[in-house]
Amino acid sequence: MSVLLIFVDGLGIGSRGTHNPLAQLDAEAAPLAVFADEEPALPHDGVLVRTDARLGVEGRPQSASGQTTILTGVNAPAALGYHKQGFPNEAMRAIIREHSLFLQLERAGVRPNVFANAYTPRFFNARPRWVSATTVAVEAAGLSFRQLDDLRAGRAVYQDFTNEMLIGAGFDVAPRTPEEAAAVLVDIAHKHRFTLYEYFITDRVGHAQDMNAALDVLTNLARFIRTVLARIKLTRTTVILTSDHGNIEDLSIRNHTLNQVPTLAWGAGREHVRARVRSLADITPVIIELLTRED
Repeated sequence: MSVLLIFVDGLGIGSRGTHNPLAQLDAEAAPLAVFADEEPALPHDGVLVRTDARLGVEGRPQSASGQTTILTGVNAPAALGYHKQGFPNEAMRAIIREHSLFLQLERAGVRPNVFANAYTPRFFNARPRWVSATTVAVEAAGLSFRQLDDLRAGRAVYQDFTNEMLIGAGFDVAPRTPEEAAAVLVDIAHKHRFTLYEYFITDRVGHAQDMNAALDVLTNLARFIRTVLARIKLTRTTVILTSDHGNIEDLSIRNHTLNQVPTLAWGAGREHVRARVRSLADITPVIIELLTRED
């Protein structure tokens, strides 16, 4: 059994309407186009779990606390008493260092595991003061980060899987179609017990309230997901897609939404995901269970 976790920032379950770019897409967007009070027709026998991102704490769900919860199984907003935007603070970093999903897997003897995203030289040459929950989670387990040489060699995928942002910044990398990037991610996933891929452009365009950009981003993301599902060995792999909070599903506001988020699951362990997940705090436990249980 292996697990591929695709984290999509700022993807909630909204209603149909002109405010929701997901409602403007055609059938090819089926992996992502889920709506309130509707049962989706997911490809490859996928299942949808409507997942609580509010976690019993007042206020709008935020990235740092939601991602900390996803990557540890600890209800970070409840532990701190508030939702934290942006990057995790020291209290959240302490939670991640102790409960990182990667660290839990290493302790359980489940390996090899990988964060598939490529980092640019800037991270290594002048480490930013604030780093993502994912970065802290990887470091907690002592795992290495993938770099642009890994991306060029087909061993990594950038957070913008088309590489357009890297090319625009002057890096010598080749462009990729969503399908080409998906093929690279599948190859990585087939070589590891657990693979994480993180995508956060959805949250960025949601905040910008840019419908045209949202349609482009979601169309390419749907192409990417559909190709992953078509190429990966679902008989021995569970693919899970989840998010930290809503945003892009309602462009009528600049803020995050209070909506539930989708946890979508395909493959060998999809029914276990459906039975086990209720909130973001259940993502890490269900992955641990899938990768340590005896069939």
